Amino acid sequence: MLDIALFEPQIAPNTGNIIRLVANNGFRLHLIEPLGFDLDEKKLRRAGLDYADMAHVTVHSDYWSFKEKFQARRIIACTTKGSGSHAAMNYRPDDVLLFGAETHGLSPEVMADIAEENRVKIPMKHGSRSLNLSNAVAIISYEAWRQHDFLGADS
Repeated sequence: MLDIALFEPQIAPNTGNIIRLVANNGFRLHLIEPLGFDLDEKKLRRAGLDYADMAHVTVHSDYWSFKEKFQARRIIACTTKGSGSHAAMNYRPDDVLLFGAETHGLSPEVMADIAEENRVKIPMKHGSRSLNLSNAVAIISYEAWRQHDFLGADS
């Protein structure tokens, strides 16, 4: 199944919501440091409810150590600076969906490391800046999962 990675997430409740999301869709979650919160933070626990024990979460010290672990897999940057719609991408079962920090997105170095054809965005009305991170992760991850007929889901 696919993996979701959060690059330098800043807001604990967003990450908690995403922990709950991956517990329900079976994806694995990767957090790339530095984090803007402590993993034991009350807001993170509250948002993730009792789902943390059902989710597979790994922390990476930085983007480059994360990338080394996934060097044989396609990393898709999910960004407002994407070159095409998330719905037009043909997702592979071993893709890694990479999302930027709420406050600054993906760094220029990370963006330069990902091929333009592997950068997707969620269509929005002109003049809109971005969606909430946990909403964006839900939209794109469920599109990727839909393309694989919701493999592993209860019917």
